[in-house]
Amino acid sequence: MPHAVTAFDPPRGLRHKHIQSLLAGWPWRQRWLRRRSAGLLAASRDEIVDCGAGVRLLGHFSPQPVEPKGLVILLHGWEGSAEANYVVSVGGLLYDAGFAVFRLNFRDHGHTFALNRDLFHSCRIDEVVGAVGAIAARHRALRTFVVGHSLGGNFALRAAARAPAAGIALTKVVAVCPVIRPASTMRALEDGWWPYRWYFLRRWRRSLEAKAACFPELYDFGDLRRFPTLTATTEFFATRYASFPDLSSYLDGYAITGDALARLAVPAKIIAAADDPVIPIVDLADLAASPALAIEVFARGGHCAFLEDYRLRSWVDRAVLAEIEAAC
Repeated sequence: MPHAVTAFDPPRGLRHKHIQSLLAGWPWRQRWLRRRSAGLLAASRDEIVDCGAGVRLLGHFSPQPVEPKGLVILLHGWEGSAEANYVVSVGGLLYDAGFAVFRLNFRDHGHTFALNRDLFHSCRIDEVVGAVGAIAARHRALRTFVVGHSLGGNFALRAAARAPAAGIALTKVVAVCPVIRPASTMRALEDGWWPYRWYFLRRWRRSLEAKAACFPELYDFGDLRRFPTLTATTEFFATRYASFPDLSSYLDGYAITGDALARLAVPAKIIAAADDPVIPIVDLADLAASPALAIEVFARGGHCAFLEDYRLRSWVDRAVLAEIEAAC
């Protein structure tokens, strides 16, 4: 394959998990990635996706000028968006390789707070399945793929498990550093290095405040700083606004461990890093065995980073492209 890759082995100065994870999101890297992905972004047009049940999501579709090799739907992580570095980076590479690309925003992500009245939460799998089906039907292609990072990888795998029953023909799904057991990820964020916890808590508070500003008649959250941790904030919103009886019920609701992927029939690939500071890799052992699921774990890579050189190019972009091209 023209985009075949070898095992990930970064230079010595890029081997630490925090260096990988933090450099991947640096703003100045974003500017370089957007220049490299100029073709994808120039072709991009906004589309509102009807997901059923009155839910609408915003996405960005980049069609090919000729018949595409296939359609790739990209799913971002929690508090990310369709403009996130990892989405634009892999999307640009896929677009340049001849694929049509659709970058989907989840509910209340990508500044879409006014599109839907109810709040986002990670158990809203039905609307993501509905979105994938609507996108595939609108932009019909010989092959349809879904690629997700972090929470997006979790959604991608859950959507793949439900796709046949929903009448959606997916060719393959690739999940990069997917959330496996949310309770474990919560503990990793709470007990791990503070910048990750601070980052997500700060962004989530901003999103909640923006949602309340769009629907003041529905939401008055008060001072969100009264919840000093992600755990406390999650418990409050899961039980108060998402109708879950307790925090555990919510977190277990979007876990992919146990039997969640037992009926997976769509070919799927998980690419993970053993040193991921956010996703405890030991939880992979609790996934249901499926002939459709392949898992590849690398010693290094951080969280959704896999920076392979000092130009901060992402090895995992080429790995995703290789997986998709192998299915064509």
